[in-house]
Amino acid sequence: MRLNLYDVILEPVITEKIAKISEKMGKYAFYVHPDANKKEVKSAVEKNFNVHVTRVNMMNVSGKWRRVRFQPGLTRDMKKAIVTLKKGEKIDITS
Repeated sequence: MRLNLYDVILEPVITEKIAKISEKMGKYAFYVHPDANKKEVKSAVEKNFNVHVTRVNMMNVSGKWRRVRFQPGLTRDMKKAIVTLKKGEKIDITS
């Protein structure tokens, strides 16, 4: 199944840890579609943000048990991609 470029990246991951890594090493994290592969993520980031990607690392994040009132349940499973950019390039995620 071939995904559309705009369907591959779901949302950026914005945490303190990722902010430090992006400043120092030029790495950015995104939640991506569960069926997406590294090539699709690379082309989506390059086309959407107009940058050059040198490396893509991906991981599956399993859902955690949470309880709402007295009803237990799982949060959703997610796939996360950490994208390394060419030296000197940046992505402005805040806008």
